[in-house]
Amino acid sequence: MKLAVFLIFMIFFKVPLLWGQAKQAIEVFPSTPFYQYIIYENLAIFWIAIIGLIVIIRMKLREIERVQKLGLDKTDHRPGVPLPLEDGENGGDREGF
Repeated sequence: MKLAVFLIFMIFFKVPLLWGQAKQAIEVFPSTPFYQYIIYENLAIFWIAIIGLIVIIRMKLREIERVQKLGLDKTDHRPGVPLPLEDGENGGDREGF
């Protein structure tokens, strides 16, 4: 019984006092102009980098769409396409190249 009364006393009277003492004003943003400028500069560089990455991703997606539209993403069913050589020779036994 004494233990229960002691615990109730601690919970209702001592714990709120401890919570009240723990509240302190924590300075989140620096107060000097130099450090404020550094924070804003870093934020600007961060957002410029994000925008740059979005632009690069858009360019890559457009390139993929262009390649798909041309049909270059499909594999060639003719294995061993000969490369053209000098004097109009094609370097292989296939005609038309």
